[in-house]
Amino acid sequence: MTTRTFRIMVRGVFDGLSDEQRAELLARAAEHDVLRAAFTAEGHLSYDLAARSAFTFRFADTGEAEEDILTATERAEERARAWLDQRGYGYRNLRTQAEDLSQAPLGKRQRRAAARRGA
Repeated sequence: MTTRTFRIMVRGVFDGLSDEQRAELLARAAEHDVLRAAFTAEGHLSYDLAARSAFTFRFADTGEAEEDILTATERAEERARAWLDQRGYGYRNLRTQAEDLSQAPLGKRQRRAAARRGA
C-alpha cells in the first residue's frame, strides 16, 4: 500500500480577545504571516490581525487508505483547538477542509512529465 499525503486547513475567527492577547498576537504576527504559510506536521498558524480576526492552521498528515483522511482531519481540528485553548484565545466558526494529494488533479507540467514517462 502506498502512503497518502493529506493537506488540512482549519479556519476560524478569533473571538473575545483581551487587549493583552491581541497585543501578544500582533507582536508575533511576523511569525504567522500568510506569506510564510506552510503545511507542516505540527501545524502552521497564519493570520493578519491588523486586517481581520480570521486565522488558518495548515497541517500535513499521512495515511494508508482513503478513509484515513477523516482521522487526519479530526486530529488537525483537535490540535488547532488545543493550541487556541492552551493560550486562552477565544474562537468561533471553526471549519476544516482536507485534500488527499493522491487524488489531486495533475497540473499541466505534471501531465507533460507523466506523458513523457509513458504513464
